Amino acid sequence: MCTLVITYKKACLVSLELLFLSPVVTYRQARTKTLESPFSKGNAARSRGGGNGFIFTPACFITSEAFLSRLMKGKAAEADGNIYRLPASVPPDSGEQLSLLLKHPDQPENSKVLKVAIIGAPNAGKSTLSNQLLGRKVFAVSKKVHTTRSRALGVLTEEYTQIILLDTPGLTTPSKVKRHQLEKSLLVDPWNTVKEADLMVVMVDVADKWMSSRLDFEVLKCLAQHPDIPAVLVLNKVDLVKAKDRLLDITAQLTCGVVNGRKMRIRPVIKPPWAEKRSERASEDEENAAPEDGSEPTSALSKEQLKTLRNQQGWPHFKDVFMLSSVDREDVDTLKSYFMVAAKPGSWQYHSEVLTDQSPEEVCTNIIREKLLEYLPQEVPYSMTQSVELWQDGEDGELDISVKLYTKKETHMRMVIGTAGQMVARIAREASEDLSRVYLREVRLKLSVKLKK
Repeated sequence: MCTLVITYKKACLVSLELLFLSPVVTYRQARTKTLESPFSKGNAARSRGGGNGFIFTPACFITSEAFLSRLMKGKAAEADGNIYRLPASVPPDSGEQLSLLLKHPDQPENSKVLKVAIIGAPNAGKSTLSNQLLGRKVFAVSKKVHTTRSRALGVLTEEYTQIILLDTPGLTTPSKVKRHQLEKSLLVDPWNTVKEADLMVVMVDVADKWMSSRLDFEVLKCLAQHPDIPAVLVLNKVDLVKAKDRLLDITAQLTCGVVNGRKMRIRPVIKPPWAEKRSERASEDEENAAPEDGSEPTSALSKEQLKTLRNQQGWPHFKDVFMLSSVDREDVDTLKSYFMVAAKPGSWQYHSEVLTDQSPEEVCTNIIREKLLEYLPQEVPYSMTQSVELWQDGEDGELDISVKLYTKKETHMRMVIGTAGQMVARIAREASEDLSRVYLREVRLKLSVKLKK
């Protein structure tokens, strides 16, 4: 038993007690040489809250000492003078992209590989994390739910290791698919993707008080159906959480107080009166919450197992827990290092120049849909379709693309066009800029809008 103080962004977070069957430490603590172990009795540097201190920023995760040792060895090897390699790009020609996907992998003799399925409730930040890991924006990102509409993968290759990121749509239910006019494949793609994975990453938006109070039921079902696949918990958007002590409570709730088979108990020394009331209200809401109609597609779990999961707040079998912001590159580098160390000896599936299995046209339409979701209200972008009318090289090496947008209502068409065509022009301009960074060449995108009869 030990008492320590965790600091976040140089501000005292909370005094707590951690009870583990074996020592569990944080990656950031081990990297900070000037600070002593929280388990030592020496005179460590004092934080404002008193007690032994260690840095909790920019990214932190709870893991075992054995794995931490492997991770530190990996970081040491990485610092031995490796030359930084620019991220791969997507060829703007479909034939060239297909040839690249079919090209024999140029793997070294001691190659390693890891397939990572990133799952979670809609809008948890899965695609943002994938883009940051890859170093380029190949997956659409927006504040609205169901931005990712189909399974796609990204490929991160560094030195001897290839990480295959399986970016999935948010786990959803039949009733929500019908309500948002979504493709029925959204009910199947995430589940099929997980079957291929060596590691599951469960993302939770901790800035959303409701979503962070318990794991999404569909996520719990997915974890329960694949207990043999290791899973890690990623608490995302920690930069948006003002009361940092909430992160400790959230960790305890979503892991059922167990990390990597070790019991954990978190007890804030000073707990404000409103915290107790909030916990009581949350419990009442969970008890009164009725299951959504049609929320259970075909499942390998029994009715008893499903009933048990409905009463669970978290999952007690996570191997490790990360706390980070997916828009912060240094945070994401910590997670990337974790993947590199977790990779196992094996054959690469793709050539090192492959970035994604999406075609250039798919990348384009996804980026356009991202802008539509970002700037158009409510159901408008969900009911729209796209058609690529022109895709050719310009005289000066630029890429000319023309896409026609179809709307179901005339009012929707007017919204897309905007006053004096300003909205459609803005969408085209921003999408062009994003696509130029993916294809590594200038893109001239023209958008036109038509009423679908």
